[in-house]
Amino acid sequence: MGNIACKLFEKEAPNTVRIMVGLAIGKISYQDPATGATMKKRYFDGLTFHRVIPNFMIQGGDPLGTGTGGPGGPGFPYKNENVPSLKFDVAGRLAMANRGKDTNGSQFFITEQPVGLPDNTYTIWGQCENLNVVRALARVPTVGDRPKNPPHIKRVVIERVGPAPANAPETMP
Repeated sequence: MGNIACKLFEKEAPNTVRIMVGLAIGKISYQDPATGATMKKRYFDGLTFHRVIPNFMIQGGDPLGTGTGGPGGPGFPYKNENVPSLKFDVAGRLAMANRGKDTNGSQFFITEQPVGLPDNTYTIWGQCENLNVVRALARVPTVGDRPKNPPHIKRVVIERVGPAPANAPETMP
């Protein structure tokens, strides 16, 4: 339905950005939740936005497409990274979806507008633009909050702007 560009908060959420970018570019190994096999490939390409709620958010990053899946193995789940100055007070926040504190995996959401989520509950790790695309995705036909025909993520493209930290995902073997 279009491109969504996001600036990642590498200084504020370094572990989350490293893991999510590492998954996106195929540099982090994980256990596939469907098969248990160890995988190391571009994780997000082809996945769906499996949950959409108009005037709230779109959610993706689950390889099962159900809202119950995520990578397993060493490093998963991982801890929240909360920064008091980062709140859900603007549209386009990119944050980790979770099942409670410190249960982050690969599922993420992008807010469509400022929302009243509790502070320090979700790691905010980016700010997205092209909110017209987020709005369009949030309004695909659904049953409950599940799209009847889930929109797919064609490809995640990572473009570094500025110097890379020593443990940047793109430097991983």
